[in-house]
Amino acid sequence: MKTRMHFQENTLFFMSLFLLFSFVSGLLFPPALPAAPYKRENAVTEAVKKVSPAVVNISSEYTVKQRSGPFFHSDPFFDSFFRDFFDPVPRQEYKRSSLGSGVIIDGRRGFILTNAHVISQSGRITVLLKDERELEAEVIGADSDSDLAVLRISAKGRLPSVEMGNSDDLMIGEDVIAIGNPFGFSHTVTTGVISALHRSIRAEDTVYHDFIQTDASINPGNSGGPLLNINGELIGINTAIYAKAQGIGFAIPINKARRIVEELIQYGEVSESWLGINVQHMEPRLARYLNLRGQGGVMVRTVDPGSPAEKAGIAEGDVIVAADRQKIHSTADFYALTKGISPGDRMQLSLVREGKTYKISLQAGVFPEKRAADLGYEKLGIKVENPRKDGYRQRNIQGAVIREIRRDSYLARIGARPGDIIRQMDEIPIRNTEDFKKAVVRYRNKNSVVILLVRGGQGYYLTVKM
Repeated sequence: MKTRMHFQENTLFFMSLFLLFSFVSGLLFPPALPAAPYKRENAVTEAVKKVSPAVVNISSEYTVKQRSGPFFHSDPFFDSFFRDFFDPVPRQEYKRSSLGSGVIIDGRRGFILTNAHVISQSGRITVLLKDERELEAEVIGADSDSDLAVLRISAKGRLPSVEMGNSDDLMIGEDVIAIGNPFGFSHTVTTGVISALHRSIRAEDTVYHDFIQTDASINPGNSGGPLLNINGELIGINTAIYAKAQGIGFAIPINKARRIVEELIQYGEVSESWLGINVQHMEPRLARYLNLRGQGGVMVRTVDPGSPAEKAGIAEGDVIVAADRQKIHSTADFYALTKGISPGDRMQLSLVREGKTYKISLQAGVFPEKRAADLGYEKLGIKVENPRKDGYRQRNIQGAVIREIRRDSYLARIGARPGDIIRQMDEIPIRNTEDFKKAVVRYRNKNSVVILLVRGGQGYYLTVKM
């Protein structure tokens, strides 16, 4: 009897102990609840959702005329030369198309910002919106120096547009998002960080300055598309002009683009700024003489009277070693940097004079129109006039007619003469003397320009020294 009671007592004790242990374990180690799903939306998805409707696909179509036959080369400049001298040879015509990207910056007026090289040589430009609407676009203005262009489309209702950001306070390492149409794949999104700021890159014969460098993939077709910060604000326009880039991309800062866009919308072109400085390359012997070895720089050859440079105190013989904190190693560097400023902008120059370094701030002005004609005579050795009403204009010929030519000029030496008509200078069509003046002012710092000269209905492309 006692044994049975003892067994029952032990059983109750162990059962109580087990229940107590189970209760304490439940408090210390509660059963696992089903895992909550991770939030998939983040800042990148929000930015893409907000901006994607404003990103467009731009396709352009243009006609190429090429000579056929075993003696004709496919290079367009080579073809232009033979076109002038071998009219009877038949030409083949075929159409080419190019793809690029753009972003709507003004939904009310339908303005689209893109790269100038995306729409260069274009005849018909078509814009494809994200909602599959296809609209024809007109070119409001393009500037090859900055590689920016503004298009306009007309649509029913207000179009989606991007919010402008600030590219002056960007940070290296900051997250960025690129949207575009690489290789025709619409609305492709890539992400990365800002790798560097104020980058200079050389593409063919042109040096471009002040680029944003990023490791977000930017390929052909991305050109003209937006570079966004993590808040979905536009901080740059992507460009794929650097063919050797692998794993790196470049974008034009939006604060630089904004100023150019305003001029393109208002005037259809970018006003040429004027500093009034002509510079020359620093020869090694001269650099040693001035004790400037390793500093680079360019020497001021002349200063225009009454120019912003003269008013700022710059003098002949000064050596400019930097502009806006960017070092200058050649005349190409200097002129590329000065092209990037507009009338009214200030530029900070570092220069060396008699062994001492000075910092000078000067404000860019506008080249005086009254000096443009004199500049044409100085640079090219010619004076021009509009076609006469009783002559060329009756045959619907436009251009600037050479009225007078200086005998020692390069044009005179290669056979140009009064009565010849200038129809084009580099990429600027010349319809009258005003166009000629604008072209001379724009190209005044170049070593040479390509001129289309017409005589007796026959055109000749000539490379003319300035």
